[in-house]
Amino acid sequence: MQRIILLLLLFQFSLFAQAQDINVLVQKVKDKINLVNDYEANGRMKTNVVFLKVPVATVKLFFKKPNRLRIKNEKGISFVPKGAVNINMSNVLSSGKYSVLDAGNDKVGSRAVKVVKLLPEDDNADVVLSTLYIDPVNQVILKTKTTTRDNGTYELEMSYGKYIAYGLPDKITFSFNTKDYKMPKGVTFDFEDGSQKKTAAEKEKLKNQKGKMEIFINGYIINKGIADGVFN
Repeated sequence: MQRIILLLLLFQFSLFAQAQDINVLVQKVKDKINLVNDYEANGRMKTNVVFLKVPVATVKLFFKKPNRLRIKNEKGISFVPKGAVNINMSNVLSSGKYSVLDAGNDKVGSRAVKVVKLLPEDDNADVVLSTLYIDPVNQVILKTKTTTRDNGTYELEMSYGKYIAYGLPDKITFSFNTKDYKMPKGVTFDFEDGSQKKTAAEKEKLKNQKGKMEIFINGYIINKGIADGVFN
């Protein structure tokens, strides 16, 4: 009996230690991201949506704590999904109180990662669940899956280079449901490919497919100050 009790105590201690470790890892990732108060970045944005032909765009990204983000297309209107505000990890890790759960280990490409689930404590929060795939060596997030109450589910993948010390990626891949795609005023969906007219059901099926937005960052200007008017 004493042996069983001892094993149970050791098991409980192991669970407690794992919970502590994962909270420490998340905090280290958050501390790195919090080094950035604001940034301006130059890049190229490539959009892949089945019913739109969108050219590769030259863009500027502006971010300011706590959660202000703007993607500006220098040659016209940017086609941006509703959830794109969360391409900055500061928005994910600073969005209120949440419980941190250890979801085990996995791989993103060839890199071993820790899988962490964030459950918001606010029942009315827009984000229902966030799953983070964290590189524990470099203490950066390589991938996220976010389920929201109003804007569907979307995924992010990030690769890092020169700005890894700030937790800022060189490339961001944002996957989303095309039905949540924000169309600019006066622009309509183009479902026709010249072969034949599509039925309402076929059009609806196309709208429910996955879309992808890739942003390739050329460089960041970090913590130099950004006027609030930029986000208007």
